[in-house]
Amino acid sequence: MDDDNEERTVIEDDFYTFLNVSRDATADEINNAYRRMSRLYHPDKHLEPLKKKEAEILFNKTKKAYEVLSDPHQRAIYDSLGTRGLETEGWEIVQRTKTPQEIREEYERLAREREERRLQQRTNPKGNVTVNINATDIFNKYQDEYDEIEQSGFPTIEVSGMSFSQSIEAPLTLQDTVTMAGSLSTQNGVGSGSVNVSARRLLSEKGWVEAEVGAGSGPTLSLKGFRTLTKRTFANATGLFQFTPVGIRPGLFLYDLRLSPFCLVSAIATQLDSHTVGYLTWRAGIHSSMATVLVRDTPTSHTSLTLQFGIPHSYVSLSYCHKMDDQELKLRTSLKAGTFGAILEYGAEKKVSQHTSIAASVVVGVPTGVTLKINPVFYATVTPVIVWAVLKRLVIDPMVREQKERDKEKQREVNKSRITEKRREAKAAVNLMRATFARIRSDEEAKKGLVIVKALYGRLSSTEGGGEGDGEEETEVIDVMIPLQCLVKDSKLVLHEASKSQLPGFYDPCMGEDKSLFVQYLYHSHVHEVTVQDKEALRIPKQSHRINPT
Repeated sequence: MDDDNEERTVIEDDFYTFLNVSRDATADEINNAYRRMSRLYHPDKHLEPLKKKEAEILFNKTKKAYEVLSDPHQRAIYDSLGTRGLETEGWEIVQRTKTPQEIREEYERLAREREERRLQQRTNPKGNVTVNINATDIFNKYQDEYDEIEQSGFPTIEVSGMSFSQSIEAPLTLQDTVTMAGSLSTQNGVGSGSVNVSARRLLSEKGWVEAEVGAGSGPTLSLKGFRTLTKRTFANATGLFQFTPVGIRPGLFLYDLRLSPFCLVSAIATQLDSHTVGYLTWRAGIHSSMATVLVRDTPTSHTSLTLQFGIPHSYVSLSYCHKMDDQELKLRTSLKAGTFGAILEYGAEKKVSQHTSIAASVVVGVPTGVTLKINPVFYATVTPVIVWAVLKRLVIDPMVREQKERDKEKQREVNKSRITEKRREAKAAVNLMRATFARIRSDEEAKKGLVIVKALYGRLSSTEGGGEGDGEEETEVIDVMIPLQCLVKDSKLVLHEASKSQLPGFYDPCMGEDKSLFVQYLYHSHVHEVTVQDKEALRIPKQSHRINPT
């Protein structure tokens, strides 16, 4: 696992950004970029021994980028796997007669073989802990005529239930996976538990089968299957056998909704659009019912609407979850009303680390649960929010910051030598650019074109973004005026959507931090300013960048 993480954090050369072309650049665009940079870095154009040596290194890098991107076969490999793909074990079997599409398919095969070897070391552990706290006595004290006359002045808070679940996976191949899972739970003093072992085989991209044995409230045996019927329709079936003192009790699920195992459930599911799926289910047995479910899932929300008619209960329920990915937060609310009464639930879930999330919710029920009064419901809502805010500020935020710092430090350590090399390469490139910089700047000044006055790249503060040039720190911000001016052509500068640390004359001065590029330039003798994020595209000049004189 550590090797995988290190591979993801190691800095790789971006040939597209180094040549300053888009990822869908044509052969002519790549040729033009190569000719322009080869004139800048060709060793024969530099007489000093030190500059000639530096130019040779950069020219070889330019030539390597050009050779890869101009060759459709190598470009297909590079687009799929990056620079490591050009050296991946097994590529020697790829013949030059294969098309780029065949190369991509070959890459996928080799990648699957490599992933299969990695799977042997992965267990993918998952755990969940749920604690149910009954705090009704705080918000709506219950008076019992049988209570003792003398009672404590403190409200009673009790843990009404707890549940623990844990599972680990042991992938045998890319098609076969063995999973072991266990769970323990207690509710109002009554406990239960189970242990299950399952084996799943992926038959194709359209279906899988799974066999599971378990022990808990008696031994169980189940067979499951999933199959995609059409492009928009699928089926899920489960056959369950539970061994009891009176014999084997069978059950069949044609769509698993976590219902009672002693029943028959059939369903059809159809994808209505790219974000919406509809389910129509019929259940026969001890608790027979018919239900319609609509589920809509988007990047920012998850909505579910259920309408069920059955015995003993019929109900309608609506649940909504708002996703705030930038804050790693989910806000949930649901309403369920039927023959049993009504239940309102709302809460939040916060991701506190890469593998850990915590959640809290408030449930109000009629006729059961907290009596529906404004004050109790208000306090039941406000109290968890206040507790969460305090906990987040004093405990969670420091833990998250500490984890992020550890991740950044690890990333810097993995790339320590690479960062030093990139910094040295950037300084050498700037040194070689000076003559070209002077020529381009002189030409642009003569025709009142695009002249870069100031350019800063890195972790910019508000003062640095505003043009306080003397306050920059070497470890956080670098001066990139010369490299940017050398990229100006015909009074225009275009940077594509990629990290600017890969541009000639650039490097990453603060790995792991958010970086920006601030540019102050003259166009037609008017001052312009713009700040863009690291991977944001930039096109100048623009009228919107002009600074109006005051």
